[in-house]
Amino acid sequence: MKYYITKERFEELKTELERLKKEERSEIAERLKRAKEYGDLSENSEYTAAKDEQARLEGQIIELENVLRNSEIIKKTSGKGVIQIGSTIEIKRKDKIFKYTIVGSQEANPESNFISNESPLGRAFLDKKAGDIVKIETPGGTVEYKIMKIG
Repeated sequence: MKYYITKERFEELKTELERLKKEERSEIAERLKRAKEYGDLSENSEYTAAKDEQARLEGQIIELENVLRNSEIIKKTSGKGVIQIGSTIEIKRKDKIFKYTIVGSQEANPESNFISNESPLGRAFLDKKAGDIVKIETPGGTVEYKIMKIG
């Protein structure tokens, strides 16, 4: 699977991965060492909790490594004329103007106007041009958007 992310988000994920590998791993190793000093591991809840936390952390590290390995950096696409991942668009619905940036699913944040290329809305706008009318089926009926500007 390809993950489309901005260069900034890629750097954030790299930093997070390094933090998990260096700081969190050593904290858990220290917890495991202390827990082993309590004796019998079969009835040691501190040891069990630390092992569970270690498993969670290693899963998180594997996931981040996978995302970074399979990432494609989004390039700013202004001036291309068609909507692509990385495009910032202005659309009109009825009398309201909305501004969205199409991003990969790893960066989607609708509250901040970053919509995923995999979402119904994001997918509907891909490869469209300014002036195009886009119709999207929703549970409440068909919603129509006019693409005003691609930036």
